[in-house]
Amino acid sequence: IYYDRPYFLAPDKGGAKAYSLLAETMRRSGRVALARYAARGKQYLVLIRPVEKGLVMQQLLYADEVRSFSDVPLDPVELREQELRLAGQLVDQISADTFRPQAYEDDVKKRIEEAVQRKVEGQEVSLAPPEAAGAQIIDLMEALKASLSARGATATGDGQAKEDPAGEDRKPARRAARSATDEAKASSK
Repeated sequence: IYYDRPYFLAPDKGGAKAYSLLAETMRRSGRVALARYAARGKQYLVLIRPVEKGLVMQQLLYADEVRSFSDVPLDPVELREQELRLAGQLVDQISADTFRPQAYEDDVKKRIEEAVQRKVEGQEVSLAPPEAAGAQIIDLMEALKASLSARGATATGDGQAKEDPAGEDRKPARRAARSATDEAKASSK
């Protein structure tokens, strides 16, 4: 929660030996360093950590810049074991063991670049209509079952999923439109 921006660090000319020694020592000891760094008229709290063959300076947020989770309004709820099993099966189906950042793209940046290119080419550029807000899920069990079905598995009565080779269509989860109160809560977050 305290991490902000990372910066790769490199040694000045003639400092490669000291830099490499520090990086390797930190790597072997499993330790990181906290420091203060001043730039652009501001002082930053930073964490220096070893990565690969070098060091990264990770800019940190100060404690007064981080809100407490207790500030988040959260109603108490009871979770049924069957819901937890279905949710766990869904997570297992859509999970990957490795993070591949190259598999993700910034769609907003891509749309902006395409719009700029169209404008450069002399084409008319207009604003896209805003996307409609999603609906609130009313029946969580139905939504979990529908998600499992969409991925080729069916949920049994005991919360277990089994493969559904036919992939037969299931009724979608029941949904309700957001009330004005829900919209106000969502827009204030």
